[in-house]
Amino acid sequence: MSELSHVDREGRARMVDVSAKSDTTRIAVAAGELRTTAEVVALVRADDMPKADVLSTARIAGIAGAKKTSELIPLCHQLALSSVKVEFGFTEDTITIEASAKTKGPTGVEMEALTAVAVAGLTLHDMVKAVDPAATLNGVRLLTKEGGKHGHWERPAEQAPVDLPTLADEPEPTEDISPEQISESDQRSAVVLVASTRAACGTRVDTTGPVLAEWLGGLGFSVRGPLIYADAEIDIGLADALRFEPSLVISTGGTGASPTDATPEATLAVLDRELPGVAEAIRQRGTAKFPLAALSRGVAGLAGRSVVVNLPGSHGGVKDGMAVLEPLLDHLLAQVAGGGNHDNK
Repeated sequence: MSELSHVDREGRARMVDVSAKSDTTRIAVAAGELRTTAEVVALVRADDMPKADVLSTARIAGIAGAKKTSELIPLCHQLALSSVKVEFGFTEDTITIEASAKTKGPTGVEMEALTAVAVAGLTLHDMVKAVDPAATLNGVRLLTKEGGKHGHWERPAEQAPVDLPTLADEPEPTEDISPEQISESDQRSAVVLVASTRAACGTRVDTTGPVLAEWLGGLGFSVRGPLIYADAEIDIGLADALRFEPSLVISTGGTGASPTDATPEATLAVLDRELPGVAEAIRQRGTAKFPLAALSRGVAGLAGRSVVVNLPGSHGGVKDGMAVLEPLLDHLLAQVAGGGNHDNK
């Protein structure tokens, strides 16, 4: 069995000497959830809690917590964090929390990511306790880490709970199930990704991502994000968005002709097949009202079984994208799942 790194040979707590380790880029991602009531989830999503700006406050608290990790946990090293991101998602009775921390140095950032999740979750609890004092913070855990001697680590798949229904409880399968009858969990997962350097560094508040997340939630999707990445790191953002193989990824921003606009190039690098008609339909709808919409270089396509669509970073561009995508999504996702081709002959 491996020795505990923070205990010396006499069994005393110690701070590990990392001076001999090489500096590498290190990234850690952690997650947790606040289980509450459907009423609270609806109020938070609508920004209608008695204490306003719930998610913004929790996000800032999580980032601040990550930066204070070495002060909160005695044996942690002080790290020069290059990035901390805290994002939220929703289920019917849960607010999910995901935090990523990044540094370049001789030791990892797992504790910083975990602390960000814990502090953001406790802040959420403080913000909602007036409505639901019984809310619980659960499942604070490390998901992945990169860098250092051991390279990539990913949390093993968790065992199914023992009280899950047995096969005997399941309905008998039929041979006539269509792609439209595939379960919501198989078809209805989405990630919203925002490319914005200013939003990523906190100098502006992105408003397009929440609009997309609310729209997708209304269509029955389980939504992760908005995930916000600087333009120069949008390739990392796409890798993050695709990590759990969602059925749909919609990005906003970074599609123009500016030297920093890199979303189309990063997207093309992960696509297996393009859907040029989708991207062109979005461009045409925008151009009909605003000629400069023709400058958008957004693309669309398939990365494995995930549909990826780039939208401009403007409210008008997002509205145009939603209008084009809404009548297409059901049939498109059914096709990607292996069916949905209708013979019109």
